[in-house]
Amino acid sequence: MSKKIYGAVAGLAAASLLVAACGGSSTSSETSSAAAAATSAAAVASSAAAMASSAAPAASSAMAAAGGKACVILPDAASSVRWETVDRPFLDEAFKAAGLESDIQNANGDKTKFATIADGMIAGGCSVMAIVNLDSPSAAAVIAKADAAGIPVIDYDRLTLGGGAKYYVSFDNVAVGTTIGEGLVKCLNDAGTTSGNVAYLNGSPTDNNATLFKQGYSTAIEAAGFTPTADESVPDWDNTKAGTIFEQMYTKANGDFVGVASANDGLGGAVISVLDRNGQAGKIFVTGQDATDEGLQRVLLGTQCMTVYKAVKKEAEAAAALMVALANGDTAAADALATGTTTDSEAGTEVPSVLLVPQAIYPENVKDVIADGFTTVEKVCATPELEKACAANGIS
Repeated sequence: MSKKIYGAVAGLAAASLLVAACGGSSTSSETSSAAAAATSAAAVASSAAAMASSAAPAASSAMAAAGGKACVILPDAASSVRWETVDRPFLDEAFKAAGLESDIQNANGDKTKFATIADGMIAGGCSVMAIVNLDSPSAAAVIAKADAAGIPVIDYDRLTLGGGAKYYVSFDNVAVGTTIGEGLVKCLNDAGTTSGNVAYLNGSPTDNNATLFKQGYSTAIEAAGFTPTADESVPDWDNTKAGTIFEQMYTKANGDFVGVASANDGLGGAVISVLDRNGQAGKIFVTGQDATDEGLQRVLLGTQCMTVYKAVKKEAEAAAALMVALANGDTAAADALATGTTTDSEAGTEVPSVLLVPQAIYPENVKDVIADGFTTVEKVCATPELEKACAANGIS
C-alpha cells in the first residue's frame, strides 16, 4: 500500500476511533468514550471505509508485493452465531478493502485445534495475527509462539490474561454488562416492579469478558434494589448446558425470580425455553447480548426484554486498521489508533486498546440494528407474527 494512501486511510480510521472509542486508562477493567460521540464517529468511519474501498486496487498490488498476510482465529460457532455470520464477513470485507491478504479460521471450541491452526498460520507466512481466545492459558501459548516468530498479535474481542498481546480491540465490556443490568432494571421498573429476586446466568468462567459483563450487570441490578438469589456460570458459553443449569436454578428457587440477567442471547434463549415450558415466558424478564436475529425476534415478541447491540463492523474495521499498520511495520500508526488501555490483571500491565460503545436494544429501536446493516428485515421479520410485531415497531 503506498504511504500516501495508507496514511490517509489510517488517519481517517484513527479519527473515527478517537471519537468512538475510550480514552485514558483503567486500573480495574476498561474505559469507554461518551455514547454521544457515536454519530460523528460513524460518519468518519464511513468516510474511512469509502477511502479504503477506493484505494483497494492500488493497495492490493502493494501489499501483494510486500507479502503481508493477516491471520485471524475465531473461537467457535456455537457460543454465538456472531463469529461466523458477522465477524468473519466484516473482517474479510475490511481486509479486502485494505488490499491485505488474509486467512480466517475457526477453532470450533477446540483448544488443540486452536493451537494447530496457529502453528499453520505462523509457518504459512502470517505477518500479523488476531485471536479470539478460548481461554487465557492456551491463547497465551499461541501468543508466545507468534512473538518468537516476530508476529505481532492482537487480542480481538477477548483479552488474554497474561498473554502479552500487543493490542486489544473490543467493546468496553464492563459497559456492556452495565447496559445489560440497566436494561433489566428498566424492564422491571416499566412493569412497576422495584424489588424482587434476580438470577444471574453468566458466561464462561474462562472468558475474561464474562467476568467484566457480570461486574457491570451485578452492580447495576443490586444498586437498583434487586436481590441476586441464584448465580451460575455456563462452561464454554454452551447453550445446552445453560438450559440444564437454569432449569436447576429455576426448580431450586420454585421459579421465584422477577428477572434473569443472561450474559448473551444464546444463554437468554436457553432460559426462555425453560420459562416457556413452565408458562413463564414473557412474565419473568430476561436479558441478552449480541443482537442476534433470534434475540431481536424474542425482543419484538416480548419473551426477551432487551439485548445489547455491539457494532461488530466497527470492531472489525478497528482490528483491520491495526493489522494493516502492523503488516506494514508502522507501529507509530498502530499506536495512534489505540486510544486507551486495558489492565491485564494477571500480568499487571496496560494493553493499548480500542474499546467501542454498546447500545441497549428494546422493541422500539430494533430498527436501529437493521438500519446499521447488521441484519435485515427479511431475517428478523420472518413469520406472520413477527411481521406484525415489526410493523408495530416501525420496521418495514
